[in-house]
Amino acid sequence: METIKQVKLGSQGLVIPTIGLGCMGMSKLKGSSIYGEADEKESIATIHRSFELGGNFLDTADMYGEGENERLIAKAVAGNRDKYIIATKFGVEMDDEGNRTGNVNGSKSYLRKAVERSLRNLNTDYIDLYYLHRLDTNTPIEETVGAMADLVKEGKVRYIGLSEVGSGTIRKAHNTFPLTAIQSEYSLFERQIEELGILHTMKELGIGLISYSPLGRGFLSGTIKHPEDLVEGDWRRYMPRFQNEQFYKNIELLEKIKQVAEEKNITPSQLALAWIISKGHVPIPGTKRVKYVEENIAATRIELSQEELDRLESIIPLGTHTGDRYANMSGVNL
Repeated sequence: METIKQVKLGSQGLVIPTIGLGCMGMSKLKGSSIYGEADEKESIATIHRSFELGGNFLDTADMYGEGENERLIAKAVAGNRDKYIIATKFGVEMDDEGNRTGNVNGSKSYLRKAVERSLRNLNTDYIDLYYLHRLDTNTPIEETVGAMADLVKEGKVRYIGLSEVGSGTIRKAHNTFPLTAIQSEYSLFERQIEELGILHTMKELGIGLISYSPLGRGFLSGTIKHPEDLVEGDWRRYMPRFQNEQFYKNIELLEKIKQVAEEKNITPSQLALAWIISKGHVPIPGTKRVKYVEENIAATRIELSQEELDRLESIIPLGTHTGDRYANMSGVNL
C-alpha cells in the first residue's frame, strides 16, 4: 500500500488521506442511474486500487442505492475493515422495505433504526464518520446531535458530522457535541459556503470540510462537451448547471481552466482537486473506474503556487453564477 499525505480532519482526532473516494455512483437509485450505469466488479476493483494507492477513505450513505452502496462497500473491504475509514450518512428517510419516503428524518428514534441498518449493510460494528445527510427542520438539531453523541459514547460511531447546513445550525450542533466535519458541495464551480461565511465558521470552531462534487458534478473533468453527452436517466440532465445557455457559459469558464491545466501538463480534474487540497480541504471525487481513481489520487502530489491559485480564482471569482446546484434547492438549508 502506497501512502498519501495524511491530514487531521477537524480537531477531534480523526486523521484521513488528503483525498477520499465518493462511492455514490457505484450503485443505482431506484428509477435512475446517478451518473450512468455501474458495474459491481469494476466498482470493487476501483475501491481496491484506491486502497493500494493509499486512498482508504470511503464515502457513502444509506440512501445510495437504498442500501446497495453500503453493501457493496462491505464486500470490497471484507477482511480489511480496520484498514479503511468509512463515512456514511442517515436522515433521508427510508421505510422498513428500503424505499425512500420523501421525508428527511433526524429524530432520535429514526437515527437508532438507521444506524443499526447501516451497521448491518456495512457488516461492521462501528462507523468511522457518521453524518446527518440533510437538516430535518422538524427536529431540533440539538436533539439529533445529542442522539448521535450517544452513539459515539456507545462505540458504534467514532466521529460525527453534518451535511449541507448553515453557520447557525453548525454552532448549535457543535455546542451540543463537537463536530468533526461538514460535508458540502465545494469546487471551483461552487463556492457558496465560502460566500456565506460557513467556511469561516468551521475554521473558527475547528471543523473540517469534506468537499463533495469537487469536479462540479463532472463538469470540471472536461469530458462533457454538450448536454446531450449525458446518457438518458443521468440526473445531471435536470440540473440547471447543465442546461441551455448556462451550460455554454460554463464551457467558456472551463476552457480558461483547461489552459492553466495544459500549462502544468495535468488534467483539468487534477487541477480542480489540487486547488481544493491546497486550500486545506478534503475532496471526495466520485468514480467507479480504476483509471480515474488513479488520476484523482495523482492530484495529491500537485503543488500550486499562490500565483496559480490567484489566477484560477480570477477566472471564477466568488459570486460567479454557474447555475443552481439542484433543480429544487428546498432540501439545502444554508
